[in-house]
Amino acid sequence: MVKRTRFDDSDCPVARSVDAIGDWWSLLIVRDAFDGSRRFGEFQRSLGVAKNILAARLRGLVTGGILDMVPAADGSAYHEYVLTAKGRDLFPVIVALRQWGEGHFFAPDEPHSEMVDLRHGRPPRALEIHSADGRRLGPDDVTVQKVQRPAAQAAVSE
Repeated sequence: MVKRTRFDDSDCPVARSVDAIGDWWSLLIVRDAFDGSRRFGEFQRSLGVAKNILAARLRGLVTGGILDMVPAADGSAYHEYVLTAKGRDLFPVIVALRQWGEGHFFAPDEPHSEMVDLRHGRPPRALEIHSADGRRLGPDDVTVQKVQRPAAQAAVSE
C-alpha cells in the first residue's frame, strides 16, 4: 500500500487545508452535513459509499476538528455528527465548489440541485474575492508571498 503524503507541516495554507479535508468523500460528507445529515446511515444513504470508507472519513473529520460526535438529539443510544465552528467555516469552500461546478459541468438547461437563499428564494450571488479597499480581485491581481527559509534549511528539506 502506498503511504499517503502528509502536508500538516507545510508552509502553504492550501496544502494544509487539503490535508485536513483528506479527499473528495470528506468534502461530500461536509456538504451533506450542511444539508442536514447527522447520522451515519443518512450519510451512507446519500453518498452510497462503503461503510468502512465512511467510518474512516467520519473519524478523520472528527479527529481534525471539522465534525463533533454528539449523543443523538432524540435521546436514543445512537450518536450524530455535527459541524464544529471549524467545519462551518468550510461553507464558502462548499459554495465555491458548487458555483464552479454549476458553471463548468452542466449544460445551460440541465437540471441540477440548487442552493437557495431562505429569505429570498433565489440562488446567492457568485462568490467574489475583494481587496481590503473593495476592488474585485482575480488571479492576475494577487501573488503568494512564499516563506523565506535560510539557505541551510532549504538544502536539507529538498
